[in-house]
Amino acid sequence: MISSRTRDTDNRGRMPRAFRRAGVTALAAALLAGAAQPGVATADSGAGQDRPELRAALQEIVDSGFTGVQLRVHDQRGDWAGSAGVRELGETAKPPTNGRFRIGSNTKTFVATVVLQLVAAGEVGLDNPAADYLPEYGLDRRITVRMLLQHTSGLFNYTGEQYPDGTVVPGIPWSGKEWVDNRFHTYRPEELARFALSRPPRFAPGTDWSYSNTNYTLAALLIEKVTRSSSYGDEIARRILRPLGLSGTEVPGTRTGISGPHAHGYYRYQDAGQWTTVDVTRQNPSWIHAGGEMISTTRDLRKFFSALQGGELLPAPLLAEMRKPHPKSPGYGLGLFVQDGSSPSPFPQPSCGVTLLTHNGGVQGYGALMYSTPDGKRTLTASVTYVDDAALSSKEPSRKAQQRLVNLVFCDGRSAG
Repeated sequence: MISSRTRDTDNRGRMPRAFRRAGVTALAAALLAGAAQPGVATADSGAGQDRPELRAALQEIVDSGFTGVQLRVHDQRGDWAGSAGVRELGETAKPPTNGRFRIGSNTKTFVATVVLQLVAAGEVGLDNPAADYLPEYGLDRRITVRMLLQHTSGLFNYTGEQYPDGTVVPGIPWSGKEWVDNRFHTYRPEELARFALSRPPRFAPGTDWSYSNTNYTLAALLIEKVTRSSSYGDEIARRILRPLGLSGTEVPGTRTGISGPHAHGYYRYQDAGQWTTVDVTRQNPSWIHAGGEMISTTRDLRKFFSALQGGELLPAPLLAEMRKPHPKSPGYGLGLFVQDGSSPSPFPQPSCGVTLLTHNGGVQGYGALMYSTPDGKRTLTASVTYVDDAALSSKEPSRKAQQRLVNLVFCDGRSAG
């Protein structure tokens, strides 16, 4: 039985806080004053390069309130990796430059890619009813596969909804003491889907846009049904991870730890008037499933996103469909955001007008950045770790630091005009 209690939703751009946590709007998940003392650390340059401007940008991000950051930039000068801050509170070692981390909603881009590969193979129709592949869920036949990937199905978000009039409809627990106490609980994807489908839809299919993790849990179940695989993660591994040699990436399922070198993530909550900070590096990610459970590295995310944008994973017509934003969305296509200045974006955008593809994300204590130019030749991938909080709000210094980083990489440090 899924508890319907939850906390902390907001209505920033009609996106519930579940989007901010499992698809982090700007990764400006701020530390409250005094929550952590990240200390001073410098970055390690890669490939023999000295990139002082990138080292300074990393330190600025840490100084804005994050405990740690890893960054990888690939551009005309080659590959550069660095880190700043601390790997773990109370220690001085900085994060590994290619450590593993929870990537949150970047998982959605992997899932969408596999679904589109099935479309390319003729096994799935992009504009066919999703109910054709998942008849056991009683889905509205107006909901197509495309609508799942583009968040236009109208399906209730199982991590909770807040409506324009301020009405809050809670979902599963994903914040506060309730989540901390139950962070090793296992959810089955069928359970999450049926919980969401038991709630009224947000709008009629195809008439609006609203970010819903339910869409991607159903997309993963569709992958399993069509391929007769026991896990959508097996298909991601077979179709993407192994062909690209992404050895640092995994779909953990119910596994709670992060293998290999990694920085720690933290969560801070209030109970009976007292604040408590907990190391939540170990947690059962089944609560977010295909909406955000994967673990990766900056190197693997770079290779994946570069290969995707470079046309190695999808035929050109389907890559074009992936990059076609819905007009009512903040630039959302099929499993990624298009930043071309035509739509408001929840993420820092380059101020020089260059078009970028992205899908950033995060879960408790971890955030991930994944940017690429349309040709896949210039990329930025990063991880931030921080003390997450049930009362998080955007913090202007951290957003400005990330904005400057994006401009450094994609505008050569220039701003518009």
